[in-house]
Amino acid sequence: MYNKLQYISQGNTIEEQLYNIHHALDAGCDWIQMRFKNQTAKNTFALAEAVKFLCEEYLANFIVNDNLYLAQQIAADGVHLGLTDMNIAEARAILGNTKIIGGTANTFEDVENHVKNGCDYIGLGPFRFTSTKEKLSPILGLSSYYTILQKMKDHKIKTPVYAIGGITLNDINPIMETGIHGIAVSGMITKSDQKEKLIQQLNEKLYANVIV
Repeated sequence: MYNKLQYISQGNTIEEQLYNIHHALDAGCDWIQMRFKNQTAKNTFALAEAVKFLCEEYLANFIVNDNLYLAQQIAADGVHLGLTDMNIAEARAILGNTKIIGGTANTFEDVENHVKNGCDYIGLGPFRFTSTKEKLSPILGLSSYYTILQKMKDHKIKTPVYAIGGITLNDINPIMETGIHGIAVSGMITKSDQKEKLIQQLNEKLYANVIV
């Protein structure tokens, strides 16, 4: 089963991205989703190559955000696709069955559609307001998480779901009680000056609240 903690990278330059990713890996994070928006193809490729090397060194999963062809070109572990990105079925046809494909969802219908099209995990959010994403979908909060996860259970959908969007350390326990598999965070890890301690605390909470 997939790791319960994903770090979504931050930084406006290659140097900032690598600094943040390297520190997250060093602190014990073993799933990196590289998110590098509004950049040249040359810079994005250069970063992806460096991140792939780092993730191999740390035995971490490496997922590229949005850019399926880049993920294919550098043989990343997979890709994460947003609601307005390429259709997951089309992405699966291109990447094949051995790569991880994640999809962003905001409703149960999104989840159902992604699962039908062959995605491996769902990023469900936003949990609350977050400034890291433009054009934010409607805020879900705990009540919507409970509703969507219950519908998944009723429909026997077992695809792992990650909570995303403005999550804090104090949110982990109540979020995990909804039946969520894990969390995907960016600012919480990027801004922490005690990353190792934070990631240890996150993992303790994430793995202590496993729903059987």
